Amino acid sequence: MLDVVGRSALPGRSQSSHNRMARGLGYFSIALGIAELAAPGAICRAAGARGLENVVRGYGARELATGVAILTSHDPEPWIWTRVAGDLVDIATVATGRRQDDRSRARSTLALATLATVTFVDLACANGLNAEKGNRKTAIRDYSRRSGFPKGVQVARGSARDFEIPDDMRTPELLRPWDAIAGGRKA
Repeated sequence: MLDVVGRSALPGRSQSSHNRMARGLGYFSIALGIAELAAPGAICRAAGARGLENVVRGYGARELATGVAILTSHDPEPWIWTRVAGDLVDIATVATGRRQDDRSRARSTLALATLATVTFVDLACANGLNAEKGNRKTAIRDYSRRSGFPKGVQVARGSARDFEIPDDMRTPELLRPWDAIAGGRKA
């Protein structure tokens, strides 16, 4: 099926709050990815899941790629769903990496609550983007370069002057207007 809105919408000019939210999540993904790549040890300590530095680096690369994809894509919805899937993986990683001491358990609990909140925001954005697909309010259409003439305006200029009306398309004599001055019919 042809995507008329996708072809005629101006990229980056949507007025949708969900598209603005997706853009913010794209920047958030990039910032989080850089942090996870640059300081995986600090993130593992903050989450109460030490020993997973290499895993966190991999998650950083995933976040960075997802953020770039969200910001460069005309349709960010599939990439927001990728964030949701990544959030679920992050939750599973933190849950399995929980330590038994009280301090680490408290940090893991806080990290899980934070991940659940971010997952909720990602879900809300993805569902909102999905719900507004095909909606008239989601895109600004640009018809400024269209003329309505298949071969362009320059080719169409003067074409009507060279056109001779066939006899079967002329107005029948009984339907022609009266000539007001002569009192007869126009020829």
